[in-house]
Amino acid sequence: MRLPLTDVTVLAVEQYGAGPFGSMLLADLGAEVIKVENPAEGGDVGRQVGPFYFSKGDSHFHQAFNRNKQSLTLNLKHADGMALFHRLVAEADAVLDNLRGDLPERLGITYAALAPHNPRIVCAHLSAYGREGSRRSWPGYDYLMQAEAGYLSVTGEPDGPPARFGLSVVDMMTGLMTAFALASGVVGARASGRGMDLDVSLFDTALHNLSYLATWYLNGGHVQGREKRGAHPSLTPSQLYRTRDGWLLIMCNKEKFWPALAEVIGRPDWAADPRYADFGARLANRDALTEALDAVLATRSTAEWMAAFAGVVPAAPVLDIAQALDNPFAAERGAVADFMREEGGAPVRMLTSPIRVDGAPPPTRAAPALGAQTEAILRRIGLDEAAIAALRAQGTIA
Repeated sequence: MRLPLTDVTVLAVEQYGAGPFGSMLLADLGAEVIKVENPAEGGDVGRQVGPFYFSKGDSHFHQAFNRNKQSLTLNLKHADGMALFHRLVAEADAVLDNLRGDLPERLGITYAALAPHNPRIVCAHLSAYGREGSRRSWPGYDYLMQAEAGYLSVTGEPDGPPARFGLSVVDMMTGLMTAFALASGVVGARASGRGMDLDVSLFDTALHNLSYLATWYLNGGHVQGREKRGAHPSLTPSQLYRTRDGWLLIMCNKEKFWPALAEVIGRPDWAADPRYADFGARLANRDALTEALDAVLATRSTAEWMAAFAGVVPAAPVLDIAQALDNPFAAERGAVADFMREEGGAPVRMLTSPIRVDGAPPPTRAAPALGAQTEAILRRIGLDEAAIAALRAQGTIA
């Protein structure tokens, strides 16, 4: 099967999470992603991020962000290393980096620096706060963005302390934005013959994700806060409810689902009750409705209610990470697979790409060992064994 990005080559000067997540999405769709790793630093710092490891320099964290890629050790701070990088740029479609905002220009991986080697090269830069402005040299991380972009003010219970989102959602959303920008840039460059710089930042992405909450404030002055039990700010029932053995999240976000819910739980009279007859009435009486629904839902288990609601009322059980991954529906969707290591050894059990191409499963190659493809890539651009040995001796490659 031919994947949609099969003829796209991306040089990824990346580390840790956001950048590798974005380039991984491109690799899943068939792009040749060459991960450029500095041998003087032991490669991507993510290889060392714990607490769980397959072996030294092969962390679970790193595997989760680097499937389907190739690894090239290359020190871009060496003149010979940058010269080799330029030769690779000449044959590539794009360069993706997630360096601090002031570093791409300093390192020489902007469009202005690389265009002489390939005028069609697309340079996608992922930084914390952007490559321009007062914070261009600031380091930054996901949780900081969640705090400053308002996420902590709308997460958790109203009487609790500020709470961050449980995952690095800003890193992953910014990686996705960068992959989208890069793929769009390649389409444009192939049409026009001219590449470009594309800039994406953690801060801009985090703020952009405020979406309708931002529009409410900017046009109506409404500052959304936290709602009890993670409730929708205006639609109800759309929140957490107690069952006999746990929690359910029910989302009757269309009027048609309210009478359906009332029927399934054995209270069809509630559909016409003036206290609950429409969204406005239910919102005005949300506390009373929550108490009433808790009382009914507490009579059966979460699994029993899910069986009753299936396909009729939008609902989901509240699962922990293990339960989510062991969910039979996740298996039905092919969400987990064994990723094979090119160097051999036990496979890595991981999540697959959520994108299916013509219904087929995505490729399943584990993250490469440090420098696994270095010699093959250098031979491809004309280096012989002696030249490669000399580069290794001077520390340009590992």
